[in-house]
Amino acid sequence: MAAKISVRQRTRTTASVMILGVGSFAHSIGQALADAGSNVSTYLTRNYGHFPPSLVGPTFSRDAFPSPVPLIKKNGVEVVIPQSIDWALAPWAEDLLQSGAGIFSPTREAMRIERERDFASKLCADFKIPFPQAYVASNLLEAEKILARHPQPFVIKNPLCSPTSPIHTILCETVEDTRAWLRHVNYAEGVFLQEYLGRVEVGHIVLVSGGEIYSLVTNQEYKYAFNGNQGVVAGAPLGGLVERDPDDKYGLARKLIHPLLPWLRAANFNGPLQVTAIKRGSRWHVIEYNIRIGVTSGPMILRMLKHPAEVVLRTAQNQKLDLQFNEKLDFGCSLTLAGYGYPFIQVRSPHLPLEVDGKFDCDVWWNEVARGADQKLMSTGHRIADVIALAPRLDAAIARAYANIRKIRVVGSYFRTDIGKSLWPPGTI
Repeated sequence: MAAKISVRQRTRTTASVMILGVGSFAHSIGQALADAGSNVSTYLTRNYGHFPPSLVGPTFSRDAFPSPVPLIKKNGVEVVIPQSIDWALAPWAEDLLQSGAGIFSPTREAMRIERERDFASKLCADFKIPFPQAYVASNLLEAEKILARHPQPFVIKNPLCSPTSPIHTILCETVEDTRAWLRHVNYAEGVFLQEYLGRVEVGHIVLVSGGEIYSLVTNQEYKYAFNGNQGVVAGAPLGGLVERDPDDKYGLARKLIHPLLPWLRAANFNGPLQVTAIKRGSRWHVIEYNIRIGVTSGPMILRMLKHPAEVVLRTAQNQKLDLQFNEKLDFGCSLTLAGYGYPFIQVRSPHLPLEVDGKFDCDVWWNEVARGADQKLMSTGHRIADVIALAPRLDAAIARAYANIRKIRVVGSYFRTDIGKSLWPPGTI
């Protein structure tokens, strides 16, 4: 369910798009492109969140269709949009690459910048981009030796990035925190130890296409589960901000992405690229690169663009871009309504009734939500909805998002009430 707001403009581009994903990601990206004139379908890659993308167009279960490639060929799909990088490990990945459809993601060698954390670290060293000290260990003994040689707090990550990684990011702010966590992580793929640099964090998202870099937005993700940036780092952000930034006003792209241009061209990189950075002193340091437009930022970016379908299609085809933005949509705010037990996803809850009090006047994207036998909506999991508002000013976008998320009620659910009160503007805590 998405509100009918004035920013929706149909363009001359009519493309056939298939999204590889589920939930609010597929719902939001699909609706934004459908509103721009595209024919949208979704190949469901996970076992939850199947209902929301069905509100946009046809959906196809991986149980019924072990590979999306025959569907892509049969339906003349021109561009495929993956939700995560795991598609490259699927048995049909090479068939997809050979299908002729454009992929709104880097492929092959270019994917290593996100997939392999140590590769990104070495890439930054090669191009003289600041990156925290980082080490790889294959077991607890090696990890403890690294900590003994470098007695400082580390952020603990899996060496290979994936939604199914044995280790999800653990942020340690003291040596003792690090030592304690190292005794409890799963070393199946080893461990990546990245120097902890503090909490002054920000992101910037670009498109790389036709061998050029095009800045889109500067963004902030609120990754901690609870108000005041407390609790654990959740599996997906609890909120986010974006500022339209084609001129890279904070210099993040110039310092942290543009130096990579020779490698980007050599790797035939085309697609989204997001850098997340931490500021220590006066210098921004890369903490990771991602090759997606983001669960929170992506829908806001597509709403900001005048011709989102054309931009996605041309990027997937590795062509030059002419980015045009809708006027007066300079800022966006995204809020997540989390369900009972989140972010501790081993805590389960029953399917619970979902109530909406009044009409929405911004975008609301359902996530783990389904329609019951009585045709009423119910929550079915840990993340219920993403509420997104755009406005000429940041305070107006935040206010609208909060006014709309308060219209949704599910017992045991919650949302952060402090988005925008910290970590913004870039460079502040």
